[in-house]
Amino acid sequence: MTLFQRIAAVALIAIAAPAAAQPSAYPAKPVRVIVTTVPGPLDTFARIICDKLAGALKQPFVIENKAGAGGNIGAEIVAKSPADGYTLLFALDTTFTVNPSIYKTMSFDVAKDLVVISVPVTYGQMLAVNATVPAKNVHELVELAKHKPLNYASGGNGSPSHLSFAYFLATSGVEMNHIPYKGTGQSIVDVVAGQVDSIFAVTTGVYPHVKSGKLRALAVSSTKRTEVAPEVPTVAEAGYPGFDASFAYALLAPAGTPEEIVRTLAREVKNAMAAPDVREKNRLADYAATDLDPKQSAQWLKDKREHWARVVQRAGIMAQ
Repeated sequence: MTLFQRIAAVALIAIAAPAAAQPSAYPAKPVRVIVTTVPGPLDTFARIICDKLAGALKQPFVIENKAGAGGNIGAEIVAKSPADGYTLLFALDTTFTVNPSIYKTMSFDVAKDLVVISVPVTYGQMLAVNATVPAKNVHELVELAKHKPLNYASGGNGSPSHLSFAYFLATSGVEMNHIPYKGTGQSIVDVVAGQVDSIFAVTTGVYPHVKSGKLRALAVSSTKRTEVAPEVPTVAEAGYPGFDASFAYALLAPAGTPEEIVRTLAREVKNAMAAPDVREKNRLADYAATDLDPKQSAQWLKDKREHWARVVQRAGIMAQ
């Protein structure tokens, strides 16, 4: 081998070595996404975002619905999966903010076994009463509850609708009888029918009945009025400053997932949220974009976990 050939060979090895050391681009195969509910609002949102991720990253993001135990079943699957970015979790924030307070034991640590990628949207609940209830605003409802037994429906113990009402009652200092259902849908139906007096539920589930005259909207639980019903005040505006019962969707991965993969997914979720069609779908669903990065998203969940722990303790809420 001539001197020139030896130099060329060394140069080729030097060039090839770094390339060989580089990991394959992520994702190199389909990504499994566990959604912790049956088909419904979260599932719909997850599919919208995952379609955008698939388009941007050139691999399928395949959704599997693993509902049960307030999201704990699906979260455990992901928490115990390899930390390689190929098993992700789309969940309600309450799995991480409320469940630690209402379940006696959990098979995973919400703060240690998963890494937060994004909390892309938040949403509130609408406080509504049956049209026959003689309360036209929050103040009148509170006064009525002081002199007359009233009840409220929820989607079940520890559900966002239950938490919102428990928080409201603790804040206003009145008591009402809780009637839990196995899901928000039937609870709304029974309030519309007049079998139950009131409810906190997602705006998109309640507001059509408000427009039809069967329910009366009194307030929304978030810190800002909703674009869907801008005439309805917040609970804070209605006399309880600082009241905030906001909920969210969260995307997470097993703890130990490489930071580069977390950053890649967070970037593409942010890009998806900025797409005009996604922004319009979020507006119609009454979702507020957060623009939080992974660190800020994790802090949001931590702050909410501390907040709901106080509410749960005061209201004595436990999972059934």
